[in-house]
Amino acid sequence: MTVLVLAADVDPTADAVVETLNHRGVPVFRCDTSWFPNHLALDAEMTEAGWRGVLRTERRAVALEGLRSVWYRSPTTCAVPDGMSPAERWHATHEAKFGFGGVLWSLPVRWVNHPGRQADMYKPTQLAVAQRCGLTVPATLSTNQVDAVRRFADRYPDGIIMKPFGFGSILEDGGRKALNTRLLSDSDLADLRGIETTAHQFQPFIQKAYEVRLTVVGARMFAAAITAHSAAAKIDFRSDYDALTYRVVDVPCRVSGGVRAFMTQFGLAFGAFDFIVDPTGEWWMLECNASGQYGWIEDKTGLQITSAIADVLAKGL
Repeated sequence: MTVLVLAADVDPTADAVVETLNHRGVPVFRCDTSWFPNHLALDAEMTEAGWRGVLRTERRAVALEGLRSVWYRSPTTCAVPDGMSPAERWHATHEAKFGFGGVLWSLPVRWVNHPGRQADMYKPTQLAVAQRCGLTVPATLSTNQVDAVRRFADRYPDGIIMKPFGFGSILEDGGRKALNTRLLSDSDLADLRGIETTAHQFQPFIQKAYEVRLTVVGARMFAAAITAHSAAAKIDFRSDYDALTYRVVDVPCRVSGGVRAFMTQFGLAFGAFDFIVDPTGEWWMLECNASGQYGWIEDKTGLQITSAIADVLAKGL
């Protein structure tokens, strides 16, 4: 039985898991969804036993019924052939998604994580589910109204922060620009032009003793405290990695119980949770990234996350 790894061509994190599975003698078929249809072929038929057929590259093939698990590790979009008109490209791209993707997504194997589950994880939905699961979440405003932002800010003397709902970066001026969490100044609140153009997310600024990246793999939890030592990193640790120190910490029972309930609610086998731990010891859940990075945490702490992912994939259902 084979593990299917769907990942971008260049992904050191995926490389490490594949290497671990290879060392264990577990067969792996790795490809990217962008290979379809130019470098990856699908031949599948619906039978009384479900979808049967093969995925095939120029060098290798794997039977759909021979899969034990799938690691959906941030693959890229199907890349249809060049030379199509805009209408043809639109049609071919969507047919690839619904046809190629639809067959794969239906496979009754262990997914880490199923793309349909990940698609449900809008941040406002996460906060509502986390709260129902007993986790502490920050007060949050979602709005495109200037007056609502100022009303919200008036309630929090330590200030409010703004951060994106979705992507953590944008492509601008030919390069990738990070969209880090921003602590709003008085001048920011005085000039809120552009708020009306789309939905924005605001939360109170929470004083931090440290932050926690909690990586959950199946039933196992790997918690790393991240302490910031610069002003910028205390607002968003991604802005200054050189100013961070790390240590392994235990997860309080109430938090671990809430996290397990959250994982069950969304049907996840993997999740990278971000928490703030305030000076009183309260754990505030910010979000869960269902395909979050963990390699740097493993490097800094020695936590065996790669091995745990390989365990889940090798075991299958």
